[in-house]
Amino acid sequence: MTWTFSTDLAAYLTAAGPAVAAQPVVNTVLLTTADALERRGPHAFGAADPFFGWWTAPDGTVAAGLLCTPPHPLLLGALPAGAVRALADALATEPLLAGVSGFNARRPDADALAGAWTRPARVGEEIRLYRLAAPVAPDPVPAGSARTAAEADLPLLLEWMAAFHQEAGGAGRASEAALRDRLSYGGLVLWEHGGAPVSLASFSRPIGSAARVGPVYTPPGLRGRGYAGGVTHAAGAAAYAAGASEVLLFTDLANPTSNRLYLRLGYTPVEDRAEMVAA
Repeated sequence: MTWTFSTDLAAYLTAAGPAVAAQPVVNTVLLTTADALERRGPHAFGAADPFFGWWTAPDGTVAAGLLCTPPHPLLLGALPAGAVRALADALATEPLLAGVSGFNARRPDADALAGAWTRPARVGEEIRLYRLAAPVAPDPVPAGSARTAAEADLPLLLEWMAAFHQEAGGAGRASEAALRDRLSYGGLVLWEHGGAPVSLASFSRPIGSAARVGPVYTPPGLRGRGYAGGVTHAAGAAAYAAGASEVLLFTDLANPTSNRLYLRLGYTPVEDRAEMVAA
């Protein structure tokens, strides 16, 4: 039962790709992040080089993977119990793991890894993964209508994405390359009212049958009018039209408003995760 670590994306995809793709719902972020690195290059998420890992089970099969795009925390999907124990041991010996800033994992796995880390840790964020079980239109439907964003919207999209990341307070950033990629498959949806955009929802390229809605952003002065519900519902429909059979999203558990909204739109909980960071 061993972990193999590498800076070679192709080696990771060859070794861990089938195991990760076999669980497209719980491994959604692993899949979309690796896809972005393939499409946009190794520095799609920052100046530092990414690294990867895969776990080989006792029967010799690769059963799990991980990746890290510094400065973001180590990203883990579905891990067997043995893989979590082995990764906890590797934290003390593997050079590529020496500089990790934290762990983004299923809550029990994040707790176990934080306990084995040589640095004091705290919960940076608690998040819940939802899947769209049965789409439900917002009631009442907000004023206005949805449309797919276009190239001409790029300045507004950059402004709103920058505002979203600033509010979120994480390590993410607004990226023109990422937005152009989403424009290429219709992955950005705007809600308009009175001839002007009032809210935005994005969704990831469908991979392994799953697409993930997010970010969703409404400027502060336009909130409380139902626009986020309208554009999120429209983005789910657009993701299905783009080829997804599973539509997913994450919420911050500290935001009860968004969690209630997504439940009303037909999303159901899948699992809880945590981002552990240095205290």
